[in-house]
Amino acid sequence: MKKILFILAAAIPAFALAQKENGGAKIEGTIKNVKDTINWVLVQYMADGKRLMDSSVVENGKYSFILSLTEPTMVSFRTKNSSNPKARLVRRNVASVFLEPGKISIESVDSFSNVTVKGSKANTEYEKIVAAMKPYNEENQKLAREYSGLMRDNKKEEAKKLEDQMDALSAKRNEEYIAYARNNPTSPIAVFALQQSTYEDIDLAKIEPIFNAFPVAAQNSFTGAALKQRLEITRLTAIGNTALNFTQNDTSGVAVSLTSFRGKYVLVDFWASWCGPCRAENPNVVKTFNAYKGKNFNILSVSLDQPGAKDKWIKAIHDDNLAWTHVSDLQYWDNAVAKEYGIQSIPANLLVDPQGKIIAKNLHGDDLAAKLHAVLDK
Repeated sequence: MKKILFILAAAIPAFALAQKENGGAKIEGTIKNVKDTINWVLVQYMADGKRLMDSSVVENGKYSFILSLTEPTMVSFRTKNSSNPKARLVRRNVASVFLEPGKISIESVDSFSNVTVKGSKANTEYEKIVAAMKPYNEENQKLAREYSGLMRDNKKEEAKKLEDQMDALSAKRNEEYIAYARNNPTSPIAVFALQQSTYEDIDLAKIEPIFNAFPVAAQNSFTGAALKQRLEITRLTAIGNTALNFTQNDTSGVAVSLTSFRGKYVLVDFWASWCGPCRAENPNVVKTFNAYKGKNFNILSVSLDQPGAKDKWIKAIHDDNLAWTHVSDLQYWDNAVAKEYGIQSIPANLLVDPQGKIIAKNLHGDDLAAKLHAVLDK
């Protein structure tokens, strides 16, 4: 099932200045033989969980930055051809590289995106991963275009077959990331590679030994610590464990807790009104709910809708005929329940038995009905 993933990187809004005095990477950039007029270079990156942005004037084909990097980090560069802060970015002038603390030179030749980086071992390793992922990304883009066309023409059965192909492709891509992390534990981007393989389900038995083989410094880096926390959440929310209790408000502002559903099988369903794959899955969930709602089964949906989007959330509930309990704190990917359960992609769900134990996770399409048939139609 295609999912919406939580991606840390985002499009660059109006630029703001980073705190240069705390910088750990000195960047010297050169632009040669580029036809576009480039007056500004803008940069965006994450540092210790915060999104930072900066800008540099281009003079005589040169620009510079001092970035607040404390570990190898993905950095995105874009350009403007005007000093007007409201001017649009030049869409084709984008370069994403992996940088680390120290002195680094970046040279763009013929096009801004055609960059050569010196002084960053992390980027040298990152280029290996980019090359390995290229065939997967190209095939995925092809399938995505076909999928969009089939959905537009309402050919849902054919689209479902493509979803299965895309899932299989994603699994192969994840194995590439895992293999890199396993074979290169001291690489400056080993944590990044392993993290890339864990946006959906985490196979704790496979991932944790690889993580534990990383150098202590990598494990304790900001990114490493975040991944370690996700591994611990995965352990706590594994099948067989008691589901973590939570309380959030429903559409009327009434507090609802998971433990109030004890005595029933309950599907905890993570979704959002803005999530296309979630909305596409909803008819399957509705069908299953209607078939089993009289057999000790219920659903508690947790929405990752955005702040100020309560009306859209409620409208989607009515439009999709989701006649069960819905809760949300309307905090988007910062939804407290989603974070507690380590949800990185939606749709996602877990099935809890009458005693409160998790008995299955991420049941979609016919799999949900099949599981309920197994436990309720005895």
